[in-house]
Amino acid sequence: MDSTTASMDPQAIAEHVRTGMLANDRATQGLGIAITAIAPGRATLQMTVRADMLNGFDICHGGFITTLADSAFAFSCNARNDMTVASGLSIDFLAPAREGDRLTAVATEVSLAGRTGVYDVNVHNQRGEAIAVFRGRSYCMKGKHTVPLADAAR
Repeated sequence: MDSTTASMDPQAIAEHVRTGMLANDRATQGLGIAITAIAPGRATLQMTVRADMLNGFDICHGGFITTLADSAFAFSCNARNDMTVASGLSIDFLAPAREGDRLTAVATEVSLAGRTGVYDVNVHNQRGEAIAVFRGRSYCMKGKHTVPLADAAR
């Protein structure tokens, strides 16, 4: 942790990271995903299932649900401003999502030890029905920040 980071509140860092990451995250923006909450090791994102996200069975393609969960994972594990990437993930689909459903992905840090972490993401619809469970494994890039903090400290 450098002197700029040490002088900032962890929640303020997480919020600054959210803004900086989202500005460059064209995939998250393109899918209309909104970040509704962020904190160190936690993030909540939402996405509405559009017609162009449906597969041949008229349900949301699993790739879009995975992308929502992966984005929540990314924001949660980068919220401390230590550049972190995915080293692996798994996802289980529990129920279909349909056009118009508002999906919420809640990512929570399970373990952070050294440069590796484990995060769980639960995806549910607007009725609270479980849609998918995702587990991501992360790897922190030593000494690299996710976003510059110079402007945030002012």
